[in-house]
Amino acid sequence: MNIILFDGVERQALLPFTYTRPVAEIRIGIMTITEKWQHTTGCSVSHATADYLSVKYPINQEESNHFVNGCLIPTEALLSTVKRLENGQGLWMGDRLLAYVAQELLDETQLDSLERIAYTEPLLSVDHTWDIFAKNGEALALDFELLTHGRTSAKISDTNTVIGDGPLFVEEGADIECTVLNTKTGPIYIGKDTLIMEGSFIRGPFALGEGSIIKMGAKIYGPTTFGPNSKVSGEVNNAVIFGNSSKGHEGYLGNSVLGEWCNIGADSNTSNLKNNYAEVKLWDYGSGRFTKTGLQFCGLMMGDHSKCGINTMFNTGTVIGVNTNIFGTGFPRNFVPSFSWGGAAGFTTYLPKKAFEVAEVVLNRRGLAFDQVEADILNAVFELTKIYRKDG
Repeated sequence: MNIILFDGVERQALLPFTYTRPVAEIRIGIMTITEKWQHTTGCSVSHATADYLSVKYPINQEESNHFVNGCLIPTEALLSTVKRLENGQGLWMGDRLLAYVAQELLDETQLDSLERIAYTEPLLSVDHTWDIFAKNGEALALDFELLTHGRTSAKISDTNTVIGDGPLFVEEGADIECTVLNTKTGPIYIGKDTLIMEGSFIRGPFALGEGSIIKMGAKIYGPTTFGPNSKVSGEVNNAVIFGNSSKGHEGYLGNSVLGEWCNIGADSNTSNLKNNYAEVKLWDYGSGRFTKTGLQFCGLMMGDHSKCGINTMFNTGTVIGVNTNIFGTGFPRNFVPSFSWGGAAGFTTYLPKKAFEVAEVVLNRRGLAFDQVEADILNAVFELTKIYRKDG
């Protein structure tokens, strides 16, 4: 199969994370959705996404292509059904298009020509930003089995304490000392060349991506995922960090999602529960207003390249866009548009030129270049998000 993961209508509900990546590049569990399809099929995988993202994430079309909605996590039932699809057939669950086989990407007017195949098995999909943490435990268990089946874990030092008989897998090169690992509540996966400093407490389900660091005395409650090259400390509960981001100091992060290249200042805290225990609402880019999540616990959604200063306080259900810089006393508002600079006292526009100077330094510290492709993507995001910014 040649698999092309397309951005469906869910893309709008997954902003701000999908401003800078296709839907399938979202990390949930241990891997991104793209990586899940690659591992489960062994096939070529590319993306059909927004034009301004297509230089970084190009589409690869062949004579016959399996187009799959990029928000879908490949379970055994879904994968077997998708594989059986033939040219000209589409897979639907009700009015929702899941996948189809065609010679080229079809527009909405062409989809009616497909032979409709009904799908009735359970789906695991990322339809809203809060699904990333709310469904992380289920996705993590699937990824754990996929990545560790038939393999043997590396040994860890006797200075560590392992509680429970649940699955624990440690990749080669991981350095773990004087850490408590509790597998009673779910699997724990420790990636290659990671460092968990002494005095840390970790309860599964939990995944630590390659090259990441957990600093001394961290307290981690699952289901939680830290993607590659992250740095984390303090108290974290049911959160997902895509990768290349830092929460390197004390402070609480709960029921939250951080994109890439984010930094949380020392002693910053997120509220994940309203004082009146009411249902949490989050900013919805599609409707331009706050929408119900159905959740009692929901913290912070922070887009790529955003930062906050020390002692920042985030209200329950806060959405921060791409390339924001937040600082000062008090609570910033519950929705901060992309390319904003300021805090509770008000915001001004964070001009791309200044934002790119920071991004260049941040990426250079990791041995990476902030190139024109990245600049073009962020410039497009700046233009797309102008409607939300109001200085002052």
